[in-house]
Amino acid sequence: MPFLLADDWNDYELLDCGDGERLERWGPHRLRRPDPQVLWPRRASEREWREVDAHYHRSEKGGGHWEFLTKLPESWVIGWQHLRFEVRPTGFKHTGLFPEQAVNWRWTAERIAAAARPFRLLNLFAYTGAASVAAVAAGAEVVHVDAAKGMCKWAQQNLALSGLADRPARFLVDDVPKLVAREFRRGNRYQGLVLDPPSYGRGAQGEVWKLEDQLWELLKGCADLLGEDASFLLLNGYTTGISPTVIANLLELLLVPRFGGRVETGEVGLPIRSCDLALPCGLYARWTAAR
Repeated sequence: MPFLLADDWNDYELLDCGDGERLERWGPHRLRRPDPQVLWPRRASEREWREVDAHYHRSEKGGGHWEFLTKLPESWVIGWQHLRFEVRPTGFKHTGLFPEQAVNWRWTAERIAAAARPFRLLNLFAYTGAASVAAVAAGAEVVHVDAAKGMCKWAQQNLALSGLADRPARFLVDDVPKLVAREFRRGNRYQGLVLDPPSYGRGAQGEVWKLEDQLWELLKGCADLLGEDASFLLLNGYTTGISPTVIANLLELLLVPRFGGRVETGEVGLPIRSCDLALPCGLYARWTAAR
């Protein structure tokens, strides 16, 4: 099963990880954050682990807080390839960017460019829009959907930072299952779909989302939004306990009998600078059309 390594960053590095934490460089700033998958000991020195700009401490009661050890700016910009993204420490330990997903940004961009035709992409649970920005840069018209207004605004800022604000992109604050059903009724079809669903969440009107209960029906709706000239569907997964084979099976059952093509699945991850290991960061399943 493929393990795809996001090893083409200049502005991001996973410097070390161990004892349940990551030590990372985001542009000029160093952050220390928890990661429950890191079960092995640290390799870097204690001094290197202490010399950080901010350290996220997890609370035993849930959640946590940032300890700022230098005068860290509220936000700053880092680059990947020719794209630019705003990052900032958020209250839930995240920074607004998942660097391991660079392997999927490149993959989607390559398929959009290879299509050599008008290309519409629907990006669901789209967060701060790195995948949307990469798709727009490759020539796609993008519909970006997230239930959080702040995430859509952040995505628009990322598009502007990359000099793409005048390109065709729509940013919709909406409940994803409702949006998918509405797009089908309206007759809107897409050549590509990207989904990055959370394990659990709430929609714009308080709707509850639980991955295990709703993913199959959502994917059925997404299959109906693929046009006859569709090129791909990419499903990302972060839910503990769901294997790559499970999410690949969903796409095999829904898409291959209808459209042909093939499904591949695996993990994405990051190289660790302090050793020759890699940190697994999530799952993916990709359906690609035969043509």
